[in-house]
Amino acid sequence: MPTETFEFQVEARQLLQMMIHSIYSNKDVFLRELISNASDALDKLRIEALRDDSLNADVDDLHIEIETDQEARTLTVRDNGIGMSRDEVVRLIGTIAKSGTAELLAKLQEAKDASSAEGLIGQFGVGFYASFMVADEVTLVTRAAGETEGTRWTSTGEGGYTVETVADPPQGTAVTLRLKPEDTEDQLFDYVSPWKIREIVKRYSDFITWPIRMAVERPAPAPAQEAEDAEGAEGADDAAAAEQAPPEPETLNSMKALWARSRDEVSDEEYHELYKHISHDWTDPLETIQLRAEGTFEYQSLLFIPSHAPHDLFSQANKRGVQLYVKRVFIMEDCEALVPDYLRFVKGVVDAQDLSLNVSREILQQDRQIQLMRRRLVKKVLSTIKEMMTKREENYATFWREFGRVVKEGLLNDYDNRDAILKVCSFATTRDKEKLTTLQEYVERMKDGQQHIYYMTGESRTAVENSPHLEAFQARGLEVLILTDPVDEVWVGSVPEFDGKQLRSIAQGEAELESEEETGEETKAERERQQAEFAELLGWLTERLKDEVKEVRLSSRLTVSPACVVTDAGDVTPALQNLYRAMGQEVPESKRILELNPDHGLVTGLRAAHASDATAPALGETAELLYGMALLAEGSQLGDPARFAKLLAERLERTL
Repeated sequence: MPTETFEFQVEARQLLQMMIHSIYSNKDVFLRELISNASDALDKLRIEALRDDSLNADVDDLHIEIETDQEARTLTVRDNGIGMSRDEVVRLIGTIAKSGTAELLAKLQEAKDASSAEGLIGQFGVGFYASFMVADEVTLVTRAAGETEGTRWTSTGEGGYTVETVADPPQGTAVTLRLKPEDTEDQLFDYVSPWKIREIVKRYSDFITWPIRMAVERPAPAPAQEAEDAEGAEGADDAAAAEQAPPEPETLNSMKALWARSRDEVSDEEYHELYKHISHDWTDPLETIQLRAEGTFEYQSLLFIPSHAPHDLFSQANKRGVQLYVKRVFIMEDCEALVPDYLRFVKGVVDAQDLSLNVSREILQQDRQIQLMRRRLVKKVLSTIKEMMTKREENYATFWREFGRVVKEGLLNDYDNRDAILKVCSFATTRDKEKLTTLQEYVERMKDGQQHIYYMTGESRTAVENSPHLEAFQARGLEVLILTDPVDEVWVGSVPEFDGKQLRSIAQGEAELESEEETGEETKAERERQQAEFAELLGWLTERLKDEVKEVRLSSRLTVSPACVVTDAGDVTPALQNLYRAMGQEVPESKRILELNPDHGLVTGLRAAHASDATAPALGETAELLYGMALLAEGSQLGDPARFAKLLAERLERTL
């Protein structure tokens, strides 16, 4: 197949130029990224060789090799891993950030500093292109395991790249960089220098489980005559052979599994580099969690809580789970069976001693040992979050801001850990606009006689604060949780109580706000009087609005607004109905209840007008307007906005 030339997309070209000229503050990381990619390729080959006996791949000496040429100023990183086909090269290497170039470019332009930009690069997985920071030209030669032909990809990082087929290159991938001139002022170091390569590998890639080798030149052999004098003719032959022998390979990394070493033997920097390697994130993790189980079933784990949420956290394409090893042999990249979905942001490694090497995802879902590990890991992560909450408040605040919405998903289905999840949750409340609160803190502040934990869901804090449902609670000084995440609409229906206190929506059911002192004979008599006075109006309104509401009744939750719409106890809220429909689920319609404020002038005026002439046409229009205003006040949509606007305009016109 002839050589093909491709042009980078406009956005991809802009992104590449930003990466080359303005993003990276530390150009050494290019080598870390190439080594990390090579390590991934070796991991994948090991797995495929276990799964596919017909692959016919050489797995006897899997390794990463670094080769330099001082005269040509080239550096090559080579692996004998899984390799890529021509189609994969075009699809994976030839298209920068194929699933989010525009989004990444926008975020990079918004980034305030180099460190935040580097973090974005890690999130979007385009670290390979860091090579262009230090190279004028990058050439990639690869052959997929089991194939005979290979592919060469070449680019200068400017307008485009070329792709051509090459005959029978070695299995795996080799990336060769034609290096730019050394420029220490611009942080461009001598990357063909052995000491510099050793330094980078030791700092970033010492933990890689595959050997990273570099050819080291031998000292010049003794002259043939001296060898002949000392050892005779045989010594001269040995010296000549030594002159022709290739350089001695030197292994640069220790290959020690950090998770198998005690905490005091490993620095935070080493842990952080392992995290960056397995997560492809360029920022340090928020927390490092080490767990070791011994006895009849042994395993070791090293988990990390990131310091920021990935861009695809709520995407179905999000890679979730931790790396699974068995006796230090890499088995699976994203083992979902070890971590529940609501902890999908957790990254790390689990190394088991007694699992089969040839294990599938389906087997893992049913494996008893996996389930035991999963339960232990979940409890450890939740206890670490709890510890953050009490001992490292800044870390917890960062964690909850980034991952709180995800953690609350666990309240829907992880019944065993529901109490533990509730205890690490924080919520906005009407008590303080800035500070979040825990449920335990809420309970401790409850007023004497208060029986329930009150909450209200809504699209935003402003919408909740302006809701008429909140009026009586504010007037009585009752604290209300403000829940604005979409998941809040769902989990509140699954969690009946906390610490013996029921969770009660202030927009659902009847509001029972009176204390024992307020439910005396006088209060009962006043209620009965109002009920009798408004009985005819309530009956008429219920009939008039029967297509929209199931009942019209007097309200004890309103102090300022004339009316509000509430959901009956046990019915599905409109917001939850919309959420289910968005997920493709059918939800039956349920009518709601219109509540009236018996002390509001509009309501008392409507009662008087109805008593005077129940057949007046304006009464029906007023009923529609009253109901429409109640819907708008809670942020709901009107059934017929055009009719509402027409009635309102006509009514306003008559007042002028």
